[in-house]
Amino acid sequence: MFPSGRVTIGDVARTAGVSVATVSKVINRRHGVAAATSERVLEVVGQLGYESSLVARSLRSLRTNVIGILVAEFEPYSTELLKGTSAAVAGTGYELLAYSGSGRTGENAGWERRYLARLGGTLIDGAILVTPTVVDVDHDIPIVAVDPHLGPSALPTVDSDSLGGAIAATEYLLRLGHRRIGFLGGRPDLDSARLREEGFRSAMAAAGVPVHPELMRVGGYRPETAEQPARELLTLAERPTAIFAGNDLTAIETMEVARSLGLRIPEDLSVIGFDNVPESALANPPLTTIQQPIQQMGAEAVRMLIDLIDGTERAPHLRLPTSLVERSSCRAL
Repeated sequence: MFPSGRVTIGDVARTAGVSVATVSKVINRRHGVAAATSERVLEVVGQLGYESSLVARSLRSLRTNVIGILVAEFEPYSTELLKGTSAAVAGTGYELLAYSGSGRTGENAGWERRYLARLGGTLIDGAILVTPTVVDVDHDIPIVAVDPHLGPSALPTVDSDSLGGAIAATEYLLRLGHRRIGFLGGRPDLDSARLREEGFRSAMAAAGVPVHPELMRVGGYRPETAEQPARELLTLAERPTAIFAGNDLTAIETMEVARSLGLRIPEDLSVIGFDNVPESALANPPLTTIQQPIQQMGAEAVRMLIDLIDGTERAPHLRLPTSLVERSSCRAL
Protein backbone atom coordinates (compact mmCIF):
# COMPACT_ATOMS: atom_id res chain seq x y z
CA MET A 1 0.00 0.00 0.00
CA PHE A 2 1.39 3.38 -0.94
CA PRO A 3 1.53 6.04 1.81
CA SER A 4 -0.55 8.60 -0.10
CA GLY A 5 -3.30 6.09 -0.85
CA ARG A 6 -2.80 6.53 -4.58
CA VAL A 7 -0.04 5.75 -7.03
CA THR A 8 2.22 8.65 -7.96
CA ILE A 9 4.75 9.12 -10.71
CA GLY A 10 7.43 8.66 -8.06
CA ASP A 11 5.99 5.24 -7.14
CA VAL A 12 6.12 4.23 -10.79
CA ALA A 13 9.73 5.42 -11.08
CA ARG A 14 10.90 3.54 -7.96
CA THR A 15 9.17 0.31 -8.94
CA ALA A 16 10.49 0.46 -12.49
CA GLY A 17 13.99 1.34 -11.31
CA VAL A 18 14.18 4.54 -13.37
CA SER A 19 14.09 8.25 -12.72
CA VAL A 20 10.95 10.35 -12.51
CA ALA A 21 12.21 12.20 -15.59
CA THR A 22 12.28 8.94 -17.54
CA VAL A 23 8.72 8.09 -16.49
CA SER A 24 7.67 11.60 -17.53
CA LYS A 25 9.24 11.10 -20.96
CA VAL A 26 7.38 7.81 -21.44
CA ILE A 27 4.08 9.32 -20.26
CA ASN A 28 4.47 12.30 -22.57
CA ARG A 29 5.59 10.09 -25.49
CA ARG A 30 8.88 11.93 -25.85
CA HIS A 31 11.98 10.60 -27.57
CA GLY A 32 15.15 9.52 -25.80
CA VAL A 33 13.95 6.44 -23.89
CA ALA A 34 15.03 2.96 -24.92
CA ALA A 35 12.21 0.71 -26.11
CA ALA A 36 12.87 -1.85 -23.34
CA THR A 37 12.78 0.85 -20.67
CA SER A 38 9.59 2.30 -22.08
CA GLU A 39 7.95 -1.13 -22.05
CA ARG A 40 9.06 -1.64 -18.43
CA VAL A 41 7.53 1.68 -17.37
CA LEU A 42 4.25 0.89 -19.11
CA GLU A 43 4.20 -2.52 -17.46
CA VAL A 44 4.62 -0.95 -14.03
CA VAL A 45 1.91 1.58 -14.80
CA GLY A 46 -0.49 -1.30 -15.32
CA GLN A 47 0.75 -3.32 -12.32
CA LEU A 48 0.34 -0.46 -9.88
CA GLY A 49 -3.17 0.45 -11.00
CA TYR A 50 -2.07 3.74 -12.49
CA GLU A 51 -4.18 2.85 -15.51
CA SER A 52 -7.25 4.52 -14.10
CA SER A 53 -5.73 7.93 -14.73
CA LEU A 54 -6.18 9.98 -17.87
CA VAL A 55 -2.47 9.75 -18.51
CA ALA A 56 -2.37 5.96 -18.43
CA ARG A 57 -5.49 5.73 -20.54
CA SER A 58 -3.83 7.89 -23.16
CA LEU A 59 -0.76 5.65 -23.11
CA ARG A 60 -2.88 2.68 -24.15
CA SER A 61 -4.97 4.39 -26.81
CA LEU A 62 -2.96 7.53 -27.66
CA ARG A 63 -6.22 9.33 -26.82
CA THR A 64 -7.67 10.73 -23.60
CA ASN A 65 -11.09 11.44 -25.15
CA VAL A 66 -10.96 14.81 -23.41
CA ILE A 67 -11.38 18.18 -25.15
CA GLY A 68 -9.97 21.25 -23.46
CA ILE A 69 -11.91 24.53 -23.47
CA LEU A 70 -9.40 27.23 -22.62
CA VAL A 71 -10.59 30.71 -21.63
CA ALA A 72 -8.83 33.73 -20.19
CA GLU A 73 -11.58 34.05 -17.57
CA PHE A 74 -15.11 32.91 -16.83
CA GLU A 75 -17.53 35.74 -17.66
CA PRO A 76 -20.97 35.89 -19.36
CA TYR A 77 -19.67 35.40 -22.91
CA SER A 78 -17.44 32.41 -22.15
CA THR A 79 -20.09 30.92 -19.85
CA GLU A 80 -22.65 30.96 -22.67
CA LEU A 81 -20.13 29.42 -25.02
CA LEU A 82 -19.43 26.64 -22.50
CA LYS A 83 -23.14 25.81 -22.47
CA GLY A 84 -22.95 25.23 -26.21
CA THR A 85 -19.84 23.06 -26.01
CA SER A 86 -21.38 20.98 -23.23
CA ALA A 87 -24.52 20.28 -25.26
CA ALA A 88 -22.56 19.44 -28.42
CA VAL A 89 -20.20 16.98 -26.75
CA ALA A 90 -23.05 14.78 -25.45
CA GLY A 91 -22.99 11.39 -27.13
CA THR A 92 -19.63 11.95 -28.84
CA GLY A 93 -17.59 9.86 -26.40
CA TYR A 94 -15.58 12.92 -25.40
CA GLU A 95 -15.47 14.75 -22.09
CA LEU A 96 -14.87 18.47 -21.56
CA LEU A 97 -12.19 20.08 -19.43
CA ALA A 98 -12.78 23.83 -18.93
CA TYR A 99 -9.65 25.66 -17.86
CA SER A 100 -9.11 29.28 -16.90
CA GLY A 101 -6.17 31.18 -15.47
CA SER A 102 -6.32 34.06 -13.04
CA GLY A 103 -8.45 36.25 -15.28
CA ARG A 104 -6.65 39.33 -14.01
CA THR A 105 -7.06 42.24 -16.39
CA GLY A 106 -3.95 43.14 -18.35
CA GLU A 107 -2.00 39.99 -17.49
CA ASN A 108 -3.37 37.60 -20.07
CA ALA A 109 -1.37 38.28 -23.23
CA GLY A 110 -0.18 34.94 -24.52
CA TRP A 111 -2.27 33.00 -22.01
CA GLU A 112 -3.11 30.30 -24.57
CA ARG A 113 0.53 29.25 -24.88
CA ARG A 114 0.84 28.82 -21.11
CA TYR A 115 -2.40 26.86 -20.84
CA LEU A 116 -1.57 24.54 -23.74
CA ALA A 117 1.83 23.84 -22.23
CA ARG A 118 0.11 22.63 -19.07
CA LEU A 119 -2.68 20.60 -20.66
CA GLY A 120 -1.53 19.50 -24.11
CA GLY A 121 -0.06 16.13 -24.95
CA THR A 122 -1.40 13.92 -22.18
CA LEU A 123 -4.53 15.48 -20.68
CA ILE A 124 -6.42 16.58 -23.80
CA ASP A 125 -6.75 15.40 -27.40
CA GLY A 126 -7.50 18.88 -28.73
CA ALA A 127 -8.29 22.40 -27.55
CA ILE A 128 -10.78 25.17 -28.16
CA LEU A 129 -9.25 28.59 -27.47
CA VAL A 130 -11.85 31.22 -26.61
CA THR A 131 -10.91 34.75 -27.79
CA PRO A 132 -7.18 33.95 -27.94
CA THR A 133 -4.75 36.87 -27.97
CA VAL A 134 -2.41 35.12 -30.42
CA VAL A 135 -3.09 32.54 -33.10
CA ASP A 136 0.44 31.49 -34.03
CA VAL A 137 0.23 28.69 -31.47
CA ASP A 138 2.59 25.83 -32.29
CA HIS A 139 1.36 22.61 -30.69
CA ASP A 140 1.01 18.96 -31.48
CA ILE A 141 -2.76 18.72 -30.89
CA PRO A 142 -5.64 20.04 -33.04
CA ILE A 143 -6.80 23.53 -32.06
CA VAL A 144 -9.88 25.60 -32.91
CA ALA A 145 -10.08 29.31 -32.09
CA VAL A 146 -13.36 31.02 -31.21
CA ASP A 147 -13.49 34.75 -31.98
CA PRO A 148 -9.71 35.34 -31.87
CA HIS A 149 -8.50 38.87 -31.14
CA LEU A 150 -7.01 39.35 -34.61
CA GLY A 151 -9.72 37.59 -36.60
CA PRO A 152 -9.49 34.49 -38.83
CA SER A 153 -5.99 33.08 -39.19
CA ALA A 154 -4.13 29.88 -39.93
CA LEU A 155 -5.98 28.22 -37.06
CA PRO A 156 -9.47 26.85 -37.76
CA THR A 157 -11.81 29.57 -36.52
CA VAL A 158 -15.45 30.03 -35.48
CA ASP A 159 -16.89 33.53 -35.06
CA SER A 160 -20.01 35.58 -35.78
CA ASP A 161 -20.87 38.46 -38.09
CA SER A 162 -19.86 41.46 -35.98
CA LEU A 163 -19.83 43.77 -39.00
CA GLY A 164 -23.33 42.85 -40.16
CA GLY A 165 -24.66 42.94 -36.61
CA ALA A 166 -23.30 46.44 -36.02
CA ILE A 167 -24.85 47.65 -39.28
CA ALA A 168 -28.21 46.18 -38.20
CA ALA A 169 -28.00 47.86 -34.77
CA THR A 170 -27.17 51.26 -36.25
CA GLU A 171 -29.83 51.01 -38.95
CA TYR A 172 -32.40 50.15 -36.26
CA LEU A 173 -31.61 53.34 -34.34
CA LEU A 174 -31.71 55.35 -37.56
CA ARG A 175 -35.13 53.92 -38.42
CA LEU A 176 -36.35 55.09 -35.02
CA GLY A 177 -35.38 58.62 -36.04
CA HIS A 178 -32.14 58.97 -34.08
CA ARG A 179 -29.37 60.99 -35.71
CA ARG A 180 -27.18 61.99 -32.79
CA ILE A 181 -26.02 58.48 -31.91
CA GLY A 182 -23.21 57.77 -29.47
CA PHE A 183 -20.89 54.80 -29.96
CA LEU A 184 -19.29 53.02 -27.00
CA GLY A 185 -16.76 50.68 -28.59
CA GLY A 186 -15.05 47.56 -27.34
CA ARG A 187 -11.38 46.86 -26.74
CA PRO A 188 -9.20 48.25 -29.56
CA ASP A 189 -7.12 45.04 -29.69
CA LEU A 190 -10.11 42.88 -30.63
CA ASP A 191 -11.15 42.24 -34.22
CA SER A 192 -14.80 42.05 -33.14
CA ALA A 193 -14.57 45.57 -31.68
CA ARG A 194 -12.97 46.91 -34.86
CA LEU A 195 -15.68 45.33 -37.01
CA ARG A 196 -18.47 46.71 -34.84
CA GLU A 197 -17.10 50.22 -35.15
CA GLU A 198 -16.70 49.72 -38.89
CA GLY A 199 -20.32 48.58 -39.13
CA PHE A 200 -21.50 51.61 -37.16
CA ARG A 201 -19.58 54.02 -39.37
CA SER A 202 -20.73 52.25 -42.53
CA ALA A 203 -24.41 52.43 -41.63
CA MET A 204 -24.16 56.08 -40.61
CA ALA A 205 -22.40 56.95 -43.88
CA ALA A 206 -24.98 55.06 -45.94
CA ALA A 207 -27.72 57.10 -44.26
CA GLY A 208 -25.85 60.36 -44.86
CA VAL A 209 -25.54 61.00 -41.11
CA PRO A 210 -22.20 62.39 -39.91
CA VAL A 211 -20.26 60.58 -37.17
CA HIS A 212 -19.32 63.20 -34.59
CA PRO A 213 -15.93 62.52 -32.92
CA GLU A 214 -17.25 63.73 -29.55
CA LEU A 215 -19.82 60.92 -29.62
CA MET A 216 -17.20 58.17 -30.02
CA ARG A 217 -15.79 56.50 -26.90
CA VAL A 218 -14.03 53.23 -25.98
CA GLY A 219 -15.97 51.22 -23.41
CA GLY A 220 -13.65 48.23 -23.29
CA TYR A 221 -16.34 45.50 -23.08
CA ARG A 222 -16.31 45.71 -19.25
CA PRO A 223 -18.69 47.61 -16.94
CA GLU A 224 -15.82 49.06 -14.91
CA THR A 225 -14.10 50.45 -18.01
CA ALA A 226 -17.36 51.71 -19.56
CA GLU A 227 -18.64 53.77 -16.65
CA GLN A 228 -16.52 56.89 -17.23
CA PRO A 229 -16.82 57.08 -21.05
CA ALA A 230 -20.58 56.52 -20.77
CA ARG A 231 -20.78 59.37 -18.26
CA GLU A 232 -18.76 61.60 -20.60
CA LEU A 233 -21.21 60.94 -23.43
CA LEU A 234 -24.27 61.57 -21.28
CA THR A 235 -23.01 64.81 -19.76
CA LEU A 236 -22.18 66.50 -23.08
CA ALA A 237 -23.87 69.86 -23.61
CA GLU A 238 -25.63 68.23 -26.55
CA ARG A 239 -25.84 64.62 -25.46
CA PRO A 240 -26.75 61.72 -27.76
CA THR A 241 -30.36 60.58 -28.02
CA ALA A 242 -29.19 56.96 -28.44
CA ILE A 243 -26.09 54.91 -27.69
CA PHE A 244 -24.87 51.77 -29.43
CA ALA A 245 -22.63 49.89 -26.99
CA GLY A 246 -20.15 47.29 -28.22
CA ASN A 247 -21.49 44.57 -25.92
CA ASP A 248 -24.36 43.98 -23.51
CA LEU A 249 -22.38 44.47 -20.32
CA THR A 250 -21.33 47.98 -21.31
CA ALA A 251 -24.83 48.74 -22.59
CA ILE A 252 -26.27 47.78 -19.21
CA GLU A 253 -23.64 49.93 -17.47
CA THR A 254 -24.64 52.82 -19.75
CA MET A 255 -28.24 52.47 -18.59
CA GLU A 256 -27.07 52.51 -14.97
CA VAL A 257 -25.09 55.69 -15.57
CA ALA A 258 -28.07 57.28 -17.34
CA ARG A 259 -30.32 56.54 -14.37
CA SER A 260 -27.77 58.04 -11.99
CA LEU A 261 -27.97 61.24 -14.06
CA GLY A 262 -31.77 61.30 -13.88
CA LEU A 263 -32.32 60.06 -17.44
CA ARG A 264 -35.09 57.60 -18.25
CA ILE A 265 -34.63 54.60 -20.54
CA PRO A 266 -35.98 54.70 -23.24
CA GLU A 267 -37.90 57.99 -22.84
CA ASP A 268 -34.74 60.15 -22.64
CA LEU A 269 -32.16 57.78 -24.06
CA SER A 270 -32.27 54.68 -26.27
CA VAL A 271 -29.60 52.02 -25.71
CA ILE A 272 -28.74 48.98 -27.80
CA GLY A 273 -26.11 46.34 -27.05
CA PHE A 274 -24.46 43.34 -28.67
CA ASP A 275 -24.23 39.63 -27.66
CA ASN A 276 -27.62 38.81 -26.12
CA VAL A 277 -26.16 37.29 -22.96
CA PRO A 278 -28.81 36.31 -20.35
CA GLU A 279 -28.17 39.52 -18.40
CA SER A 280 -29.58 41.56 -21.28
CA ALA A 281 -33.09 40.14 -20.89
CA LEU A 282 -32.94 40.73 -17.13
CA ALA A 283 -31.88 44.38 -17.40
CA ASN A 284 -34.25 47.19 -16.41
CA PRO A 285 -35.68 47.78 -18.93
CA PRO A 286 -34.87 44.64 -20.94
CA LEU A 287 -32.09 45.49 -23.37
CA THR A 288 -32.53 45.61 -27.13
CA THR A 289 -29.45 43.93 -28.55
CA ILE A 290 -27.80 42.10 -31.42
CA GLN A 291 -27.72 38.38 -30.85
CA GLN A 292 -24.63 36.50 -31.77
CA PRO A 293 -25.32 32.76 -31.42
CA ILE A 294 -22.75 32.21 -28.68
CA GLN A 295 -23.93 28.73 -27.67
CA GLN A 296 -24.03 27.66 -31.31
CA MET A 297 -20.51 29.01 -31.75
CA GLY A 298 -19.36 26.74 -28.92
CA ALA A 299 -21.20 23.77 -30.40
CA GLU A 300 -19.74 24.32 -33.86
CA ALA A 301 -16.26 24.64 -32.38
CA VAL A 302 -16.66 21.23 -30.74
CA ARG A 303 -17.84 19.64 -34.00
CA MET A 304 -14.99 21.23 -35.92
CA LEU A 305 -12.41 20.07 -33.35
CA ILE A 306 -13.68 16.48 -33.26
CA ASP A 307 -13.50 16.38 -37.06
CA LEU A 308 -9.91 17.61 -36.88
CA ILE A 309 -9.03 14.98 -34.28
CA ASP A 310 -10.58 12.30 -36.50
CA GLY A 311 -8.78 13.58 -39.59
CA THR A 312 -11.94 14.80 -41.34
CA GLU A 313 -11.39 17.83 -43.57
CA ARG A 314 -13.34 20.99 -42.72
CA ALA A 315 -13.50 24.53 -44.03
CA PRO A 316 -11.04 26.50 -41.90
CA HIS A 317 -13.40 29.34 -41.02
CA LEU A 318 -17.06 29.34 -39.97
CA ARG A 319 -18.87 32.65 -39.51
CA LEU A 320 -22.37 32.53 -38.02
CA PRO A 321 -25.06 35.17 -38.63
CA THR A 322 -26.23 37.73 -36.08
CA SER A 323 -29.75 39.08 -35.60
CA LEU A 324 -31.64 41.93 -33.94
CA VAL A 325 -33.50 41.23 -30.68
CA GLU A 326 -36.02 43.99 -29.95
CA ARG A 327 -36.88 44.63 -26.31
CA SER A 328 -37.69 47.79 -24.36
CA SER A 329 -34.57 49.93 -24.20
CA CYS A 330 -35.14 51.84 -27.46
CA ARG A 331 -37.94 54.08 -28.70
CA ALA A 332 -38.68 56.29 -31.67
CA LEU A 333 -38.05 60.02 -31.41
